Amino acid sequence: MLTIPNALTLLRFLGIPLFIALALSRNADGWAILTLALGGATDYFDGKLARALNQESRFGEIADPTIDRLYIVATLVVLYIRDAIPMWLIAILVFRDLFMLVVAIFLQLKGFAPLKVTYLGKAATFNLLYAFPFLLLALSDSWFGTVAFIFGWAFAIWGVTLYVGTAIGYFRTAIKTITVRPHIIEGQ
Repeated sequence: MLTIPNALTLLRFLGIPLFIALALSRNADGWAILTLALGGATDYFDGKLARALNQESRFGEIADPTIDRLYIVATLVVLYIRDAIPMWLIAILVFRDLFMLVVAIFLQLKGFAPLKVTYLGKAATFNLLYAFPFLLLALSDSWFGTVAFIFGWAFAIWGVTLYVGTAIGYFRTAIKTITVRPHIIEGQ
């Protein structure tokens, strides 16, 4: 249970309240952005290391996407409070996550395992987690803020597009999982 990938996942979880405190203080945007960027990096490396070291675990399968969602929600709230993003962006992301929660509950009620996170799903999260620091930097009234605005929205648009696209893919996979008869799976 105590592996390097799981330790990175736990470290990423501990970064959530730290990010919120730093980002809301307004005097520590640099530290908040660094915390968020490190959260995004650990999200990438925990899965990569788990596969490379053959240390994939049930904890990682559940905690990793859960912590991703918590990071996204915390960041959305902070960015909204700071007037860095509009409500429609939050609505799309929250609706997608609620939709996926319903799909996951339905699969569980039918006795199926949760869907595995795909590389496109990780790419969507990666784009969003890298969009958010840029959008926070975009609040600066400087040329750097303008550049950050462009990069932030580029990552955000890609992230939202992939986020919605992967939800459609996950839904299709869930439907196929439910409609395939067990005897076909077992080869009978």
